[in-house]
Amino acid sequence: MKLIDVTVPIDSNLATYPGNTPFSLEGVKRLARGDSSNVSTLHLSAHAGTHVDAPRHFFDDGGGVESLALELLCGRTRVVELTTRKTVTAEDLAGFDLREDVRLLLKTANSRLWGTPDFHQDFIGVSEGAARFLVDRGVKVLGVDYLSVEPYKTPGAPAHHVLLGAGTIVIEGLNLRDVEPGAYEMYCLPLALVGADGAPARVILRRT
Repeated sequence: MKLIDVTVPIDSNLATYPGNTPFSLEGVKRLARGDSSNVSTLHLSAHAGTHVDAPRHFFDDGGGVESLALELLCGRTRVVELTTRKTVTAEDLAGFDLREDVRLLLKTANSRLWGTPDFHQDFIGVSEGAARFLVDRGVKVLGVDYLSVEPYKTPGAPAHHVLLGAGTIVIEGLNLRDVEPGAYEMYCLPLALVGADGAPARVILRRT
């Protein structure tokens, strides 16, 4: 069984969304210092690297990440590749027959941005219209290949509100660089951080 890991490594080359906590790993105990074992403390945002957004990210009364349905985060998934270099619109998605797709991953030029600690403000996000298009067609899980589904500094974050408000789970920070368009089985398991507005996740694809 060939598995494709589309998780971004969490290391010093991980870009951080402006205003979020940068990743660092602090050695609390080290064998080299005479301690009994190696023990580290992690410092990172709940939205670091490959992660899942919970409704609480934009709704105070929304569920935390522990409430997300794992049966939605695992199962048949479709990867579509978009050539747009701007914001994804409903028109960009209209050519795809999505009637049978509950889970959708959008592969864009963003996937070539990984591997540098620099944050790219011009990443390709999803417009409010595209978000509504997907919700209206029954998409329950949407994955994107940079740190936010929302174009940078979009006032009011409408795409997030449309998707999370409709119960659509958002996976951000995927690396789809080596993934061909088509159907896959996806396994996405976010950390069960009770009450958190998001959580890092390991996301694996298997070609069907």
